Amino acid sequence: MDIRIIEQAVKDIQCDALVVGATYKKVGNQAKELILSATAREVDSLLGGLIQSIYAEGEFKGDLGELLTLHPMGKLAAKRIVVVGMGPEEKIHTQVIRRASATATRHLQQTGAHQVALALQSEEFNLDFDESVRAAVEGVLLGTYTFTKYKQSNGNGRGITRIDLLVNGASNTMLDQAMRHAIALAEATNFARDLVNEPPDVLTPSELANRAGTMAKQFGLECEILDRPEMEELGMGGLLAVARGSSEPPKFIILRYRGAPQSPGNGMALVGKGITFDSGGLSLKSAEQMQDMKTDMAGAAAVIGAMQAIGKLKPAINVTAFVPATENMPGGTAYRPGDILRIMNGKTIEIINTDAEGRLVLADALSYAVKENLSPIIDVATLTGGIAIALGTIMTGLFCNDPGLSNEIIAAGQVAGEKFWSMPLDDEYALEIQSDIADIKQTAGRLGSSVKAAKILERFVGDAQWAHLDIAGTAYTDTKIPYQAKGATGVAVRTLAELVLRRAG
Repeated sequence: MDIRIIEQAVKDIQCDALVVGATYKKVGNQAKELILSATAREVDSLLGGLIQSIYAEGEFKGDLGELLTLHPMGKLAAKRIVVVGMGPEEKIHTQVIRRASATATRHLQQTGAHQVALALQSEEFNLDFDESVRAAVEGVLLGTYTFTKYKQSNGNGRGITRIDLLVNGASNTMLDQAMRHAIALAEATNFARDLVNEPPDVLTPSELANRAGTMAKQFGLECEILDRPEMEELGMGGLLAVARGSSEPPKFIILRYRGAPQSPGNGMALVGKGITFDSGGLSLKSAEQMQDMKTDMAGAAAVIGAMQAIGKLKPAINVTAFVPATENMPGGTAYRPGDILRIMNGKTIEIINTDAEGRLVLADALSYAVKENLSPIIDVATLTGGIAIALGTIMTGLFCNDPGLSNEIIAAGQVAGEKFWSMPLDDEYALEIQSDIADIKQTAGRLGSSVKAAKILERFVGDAQWAHLDIAGTAYTDTKIPYQAKGATGVAVRTLAELVLRRAG
């Protein structure tokens, strides 16, 4: 998609659709006043007050994501005008811009528009201009994403090919930087979405490693892939055990970005759970539960996607990513409830349920990060159904051993448009993961399951700053929504990249 910045009279912009924004404010107990962006006011004037007239008649209210399509009948060069609602004035922020942009362009793509002009930013919204531009561009690229490579009818020629961002008098340097930032993060998110949306017969551990390697070569990262013999030499008992039931060989993917080679310390680590298909192993899932288990590598996809964005934007910081990748399958060689596994750092885990495999592969990866003296360590995983019960599909569960790091992640998420909720890590939860015959018991019941899983991971991070992002509820959406295709969300890619950029300064 070609994204350009233009400065042109509104009347003369030639496009299939011109998108403008509208919000509202309360002026009494019940009454509302429609507030149009600067460009929308100009459009309204050229159309003889049509937008305000339609609002007065109650046909358009300005609610977030609401769309009003107008045909200018030759009064403007644009073929259509789309007014997108942005909700109440007091709640306008960059995520509103991002979502409004995604909703409008996704709708226009489905109606066959190819060239769209976007003018959602306005001084009335009290937002930094460059942040508004960045949010609008991210919204376009995220909202128009589709995954149709396996459909015989692939869009029927529909698709937006060009976006013109209408600006007036803003710094070209500032806008170029905002656009570059937005494109890098959105493309990385969509890359992660592609990985998660691939069928599991295609995206095996080996294929995930191949795609990570190809991406690394393209964006100037170092890539190392460990195979079974190297894992055995390192003592990765968790990853090797989970992999035993599958005919697909496991892979341990290491990506390195050296943005500050002269800097003291080895930098930070990102760790992503890479279970490319999770049958539950011998503790077999039901057919209904198993249907979407290709998504159990969404943590890996998020980390690999974040590394793509980091490689493209090149911050002055060192970052290393670790992805333990395998299938979790049943079979005669599969690991069993009752087994005791020894993790890379020497700790042992008593197996209770083979469907709690994520903590086992992460334990080895976290141990590897500690071995390399990396800090902070941030892991991302579709780890527990319990987090989805606790927080639903809106918030990602955040478990962290350092309040400062927790605040950094939440702040980065606010900029990226992703929400995190801080969860407890009190020592009392660890009492239930004590084993009579090993160092750690793998599971300890359904109550507080997400917290107890995090407490297990905590045993493998040593003294490093550490955060665990449980994305089981936020990595995938089962329904089509106006700003998001059904399927992978790419959650955490932009937050991780934003965090790294902020730490680089």
